[in-house]
Amino acid sequence: MDVKVVATNKKARFEYFIEETYEAGLVLKGTEIKSIRTGQISLQEAYVRTDGKQAWLVGAHVAPYEHASAAQHDPSRERKLLLHKREIKSLWDGVRIKGMTIVPIKVYLKAGRAKLEIGLAKGKKQYDKRESIKERDIARETSRRSGDY
Repeated sequence: MDVKVVATNKKARFEYFIEETYEAGLVLKGTEIKSIRTGQISLQEAYVRTDGKQAWLVGAHVAPYEHASAAQHDPSRERKLLLHKREIKSLWDGVRIKGMTIVPIKVYLKAGRAKLEIGLAKGKKQYDKRESIKERDIARETSRRSGDY
């Protein structure tokens, strides 16, 4: 199946330890899918909220589609996520019992439909973030040295 990544949340893996990942469908209105296909979506301030029965993507910004008529969508509205009941229950238990958070990782198109990869995550401490930076710098330096020969 052809998968085209539209947007990623780069800070998600830096700020959190991702324990589990889920694939969720997005309930979109009108021209939102056209904006997403052109890459006009931002997950920077986004998070996922659930009440044990349903899940919503909150804070994601989908820019208005420029070629549409006057009927536009609200760019920062809450969007319902399509998940199985057992997945929603698992997310709800992770948030309620384990004190974890649900973060959006990336938006991609799969078979013409917009999908959201979300992760059940635990926040990193400051020293964990410094360790991540150190590992990334070491990997970059090694790849640079191996490219010299």
